[in-house]
Amino acid sequence: MRVTLRDLSYHMDFGCYDKDSGEVECYLEIHCDTGTSCAITIQMPNPDSVGCIERFATLMSFLLVIITFPFSLFECFKVVQEFERAVIFRLGRLRKGGARGPGLFFVLPCIDTYRKVDLRTVSFDVPPQEVLTRDSVTVAVDAVVYYRIKEPLNAVVRVADYSASTRLLAATTLRNVLGMRDLAQLLSDREAISHMMQASLDEATDPWGVEVERVEIKDVRLPVQLQRAMAAEAEADREARAKIIAAEGEIKASRALKEASLVMIDNPMALQLRYLQSLNTISAEKNSTIIFPFPMDFLKTFIGGPGPSHAQPPIQHL
Repeated sequence: MRVTLRDLSYHMDFGCYDKDSGEVECYLEIHCDTGTSCAITIQMPNPDSVGCIERFATLMSFLLVIITFPFSLFECFKVVQEFERAVIFRLGRLRKGGARGPGLFFVLPCIDTYRKVDLRTVSFDVPPQEVLTRDSVTVAVDAVVYYRIKEPLNAVVRVADYSASTRLLAATTLRNVLGMRDLAQLLSDREAISHMMQASLDEATDPWGVEVERVEIKDVRLPVQLQRAMAAEAEADREARAKIIAAEGEIKASRALKEASLVMIDNPMALQLRYLQSLNTISAEKNSTIIFPFPMDFLKTFIGGPGPSHAQPPIQHL
């Protein structure tokens, strides 16, 4: 077959032959008069597993590529990015060789369809879930989940929508895991709960080709009445600890004062030095206050009461 286009002559050779493995291989060779040439080879599955209609549709699609060449190349060659993979179906059958990409791949028009799968890590927020803990406390908990596709074929073939399925499963798993914990454990052991959720989600989504990388609990919202009760309990606990600390301080201060008084008894000059130190402290804070030392010995006369000369004689009873 000879085709002339834009004053250039092309020689096209097309044919099919059976291979020893039972597959049918079709080829297209294009030779230019200038000496350049290119070839396209397409392998068809075993004819025993492919019906006559499917074989005929494949041949017709291949002929359509030849007739519309070179414009058909724009529809036959597809490109996927480094972070993507393409899963190709031919007449509803999954093509052999696994997912294609990254780079360039070939599809036949009308009979081949493909679906791109993103391999990058995806994150989503789990909506706030009303959870009843093991100690019968209702809390609202939300979380964030990070996952990625590790098997593109399973993500396309085994589940209709892996993204929506993972989201629903994450919400259900969050309620189930938190329902087995007390409120105190929920507030203190968030990391352990996150690891438990990750392991449960990863095990459930593994047949779908989805790998759950990380689960984090964002917020735990308690009822308003419970928040007030916990705040009152915490305040009472802090006040009790403050009183205990103040009492312990008083005990230590009294012991220190007792030891100081014993030292002052042994050395009377220590009392005078303590008096001068107090006077220096008071004068630094209140300059208008004047303190005069007054010996306590002068007050012994007034403290002891009247002497024997002033005592009244006893009354004698007849």
